[in-house]
Amino acid sequence: MESFGSLVGSPWVYAVVALSVLLDVFLPVLPSGVLVITAATAAAAGTTTDVPDILALILCAATASVLGDLVAWRIAWRGGVRLDRAIARSRRLTGAQERLGSALARGGGGLVVLARFAPAGRSLVSLGAGAARRRAREFLPWSALAGLSWAAYSVAIGYFGAHWLGASWLATAVSVGALFAAGAGATYLVRRHPVPAEAS
Repeated sequence: MESFGSLVGSPWVYAVVALSVLLDVFLPVLPSGVLVITAATAAAAGTTTDVPDILALILCAATASVLGDLVAWRIAWRGGVRLDRAIARSRRLTGAQERLGSALARGGGGLVVLARFAPAGRSLVSLGAGAARRRAREFLPWSALAGLSWAAYSVAIGYFGAHWLGASWLATAVSVGALFAAGAGATYLVRRHPVPAEAS
């Protein structure tokens, strides 16, 4: 985080945020949300270089989120025996594939948006959509809405948290807590989402 702090105020902050968000679909342990919030907190501080800009930060994080989803979706779409076996062994991946396939077939993708906020939910949904052979036109619009919603929420809590509490580590910690709270709520709602009988 100290190294990242030295990049805030430099255009390189966008590259670091984008790379983290892009890769966390494969490595959910990456602190992409924390990085976005930290950059937004810095934006609220009003640096002399006006970097990062909150609108550019939202666009950067949202675009990277969608690109990461599409890469994971494509990998799962192409599949392979090893991937199919891994999904079959995982109750979470199998359940996500069933739920998502049915939701997208009905023209609803609220599950995709909810899962973007849940820990590892993005990975489960993107891989599940690909493994279920859902077409890009079914998955991509919901992925874009999910990425934009998550990016806007993360930037907003970092930015406004800094305005209310000052551009400090306390503001960042409170904002990160708000992000985790949203993740816990999303996890609860995703788990309550029933698997339709026709998908079982």
